Amino acid sequence: MNDLNAFTPPPNPGDTLRRVLVIKLGAMGDFMQALGAMRVVRATHPSARITLLTTEPFAAFAKACPYFDIVESDGRPRDLKGRSDLIRRLRAANYDMVYDFQNNDRTAQYFAGLSGKKPLWSGAANGASHQHRNPNRAAMHNFDRLAEQLRHAGLEPKPPGDPSGWIEGQDILPHLDWIRPAFRDPPRFQPEFFNLHGPYMLLIPGSSADHPEKRWPLERFIKLAKWFADMGVTPVVVGAKAEGDIGTTIIKAEQRAKNIIGRTDLLQLATLSERAVLAIGGDTGPMHLAAAARTPGVCLFAQQWTESQEKELTSVWNPQTRLGRAAPRGGPMMILYADTVDQIGVRDVQQAVVMLGVLPQATVPPLPAPEPETQTDAATPADPEAPGEEAPGQTSVQATGQTPDLGPSRATDLTGTTDS
Repeated sequence: MNDLNAFTPPPNPGDTLRRVLVIKLGAMGDFMQALGAMRVVRATHPSARITLLTTEPFAAFAKACPYFDIVESDGRPRDLKGRSDLIRRLRAANYDMVYDFQNNDRTAQYFAGLSGKKPLWSGAANGASHQHRNPNRAAMHNFDRLAEQLRHAGLEPKPPGDPSGWIEGQDILPHLDWIRPAFRDPPRFQPEFFNLHGPYMLLIPGSSADHPEKRWPLERFIKLAKWFADMGVTPVVVGAKAEGDIGTTIIKAEQRAKNIIGRTDLLQLATLSERAVLAIGGDTGPMHLAAAARTPGVCLFAQQWTESQEKELTSVWNPQTRLGRAAPRGGPMMILYADTVDQIGVRDVQQAVVMLGVLPQATVPPLPAPEPETQTDAATPADPEAPGEEAPGQTSVQATGQTPDLGPSRATDLTGTTDS
């Protein structure tokens, strides 16, 4: 459909349904960013039995989440038999409506395999009753795409205070405030469980093995660990079990840091993030989880931004860039980007941390002078939605009013949406 403004979506059945299915298989960052849309589904169908179809890494987290009554973790079968068995089970479940937040070829095949009378279906699959009709949906930030999909499913944001959490003029942000009450805030959710006493921050040095280009050089994380430790803020290294060698290397170089790589589940990582001074890492799932917990942070992005791109796209926040599609939103977040992450210097990150204003000023040591060969490249406005043009050679920072001297990286202050 060429004119989406003229499109009138079919009505949503609301609280008349008995069985609803939500599909979200991964990956971690995408799953966390979809939590806000999942909350809207729960609020829209409060009387329904809602099932989540996902994958094993998210099963325990989802089972604790109040948005779902049933969690099934075999959503990505490895062979044809497994896929056929899954489609057969979906057909037998007789769902009234399905919200497909994965929207890929796999889930389109699930829809096609539901022969006979199909359930109402929100998603991109051809023939869906509540089809997300934007052919350019892949070139949207996850939050914007999810919001538009829900609009095409007959839903709209509500005034402040609505239990759906989808508020007019705001992103469909995830909320993690249900985690502690769901377990009565047990000891394993406390920093002391990990022998953390006093202020701490999270270092997230790893990334998916499929995306090594997202990893900032390890020696720079070590320098940051020492910088924070000197200020009395404990650097806590977190990540997946497979990244254990990274944590070991950092601890050997800076023994005041704490290595808990492989020791946290998603629930513990969320609650640790809530009470952290800030988090620093790349374009990875744990940084999106930290944003969902409203943790201040510095996120490091590999993003080319050339003169030809600027002429064509106007802003680096255009969703045709990786940065525009996937930057974390939630808590106050400084985004540093360069053509490659190794062009982002330690001093760049330190200045971004200072600009966030989360450290007691009395404890912040003077920053080292910039290296002679560095020069300022370009910067973006502090908020991708804020007025103002990008200007080479300066960094606009709305949140703090400071002008940093960044090296070859560019800096953006992406201040999180304020909850009503």
